[in-house]
Amino acid sequence: MVLEFEKPIADLEQKLQEMKDLARGRNIDLSKDISSLEGKILALKKETFANLTRWQRVQLSRHADRPYALDYIYEITNDFIELHGDRTVKDDKAMIGGLGDIDGRTVMFIGQQKGRNTKQRQERNFGMANPEGYRKALRLMKMAEKFGKPIITLIDTPGAFPGIEAEERGQGEAIARNIKEMFTLKVPVICIIIGEGASGGALGIAIGDRVFMLENTWYSVISPESCSSILWRSWDYKEQAAEALKLTSTDMKSNGLVDDIIPEPLGGAHKDIKEMSKTIKKAIIQALKTLDKQSPEERISQRIDKFCAMGVVVE
Repeated sequence: MVLEFEKPIADLEQKLQEMKDLARGRNIDLSKDISSLEGKILALKKETFANLTRWQRVQLSRHADRPYALDYIYEITNDFIELHGDRTVKDDKAMIGGLGDIDGRTVMFIGQQKGRNTKQRQERNFGMANPEGYRKALRLMKMAEKFGKPIITLIDTPGAFPGIEAEERGQGEAIARNIKEMFTLKVPVICIIIGEGASGGALGIAIGDRVFMLENTWYSVISPESCSSILWRSWDYKEQAAEALKLTSTDMKSNGLVDDIIPEPLGGAHKDIKEMSKTIKKAIIQALKTLDKQSPEERISQRIDKFCAMGVVVE
């Protein structure tokens, strides 16, 4: 999949491949030309990805090849044990969770999971969790707290499922309870937005001591398309909506809504999942080292103060 703004890069990469094939097929020395073209491609990539618009970053966060929660979990740990069910309704496959090992330390992973193909997307409900998904997440958080295990949440959702049946089973209550309970968890909580972070669907697992965003992700109360449809009665103004929403990682960091930005490989996280996973793992380990020095009471107090300070206007 090639996004519109990536086409000039893709065209040059195709020419580079053709040049390499020609050099091999005819035994011609084109090393200087190949090296020159590789330099042009690298320079174009750096220029393109350093100047992305907000809408282009939204597109990149939704890239079909972008790693999902389980992709990162399986790269970060070799012994992940997935846990299922909310013990009330069913197992919501849009919300995943379980125990894994990070450098000899057991942590609880929780995250939203999208699907790669049509069948998987239907099974995972496009990463939109029902109330039972949020209740499963809370069950796993409480289990982690009971056994003294840190919690790592990986956020990637276009929003909580908006269906009638979800509302009937208490979607709003489930999300609100998660937010309330996460404030007082005694164990370290690290939240990482790895793709889309939309509305309460994201916030339901995003109250933590440290909240990180990957470089090419977005976090907002509403998606650009939905904002456009409300304000302009059309999706045609989604780019203007994205600019107005200021939803990128840079925007969130400057507004004090997230703690830090985790850089991605040039071109996006999907270009090198192993390198991206190493970077995420390093950020988790460093954050845990800092949080381990604090008492549960200190972490809870700072967590509450941090979120209560958001959105406060001083005249």
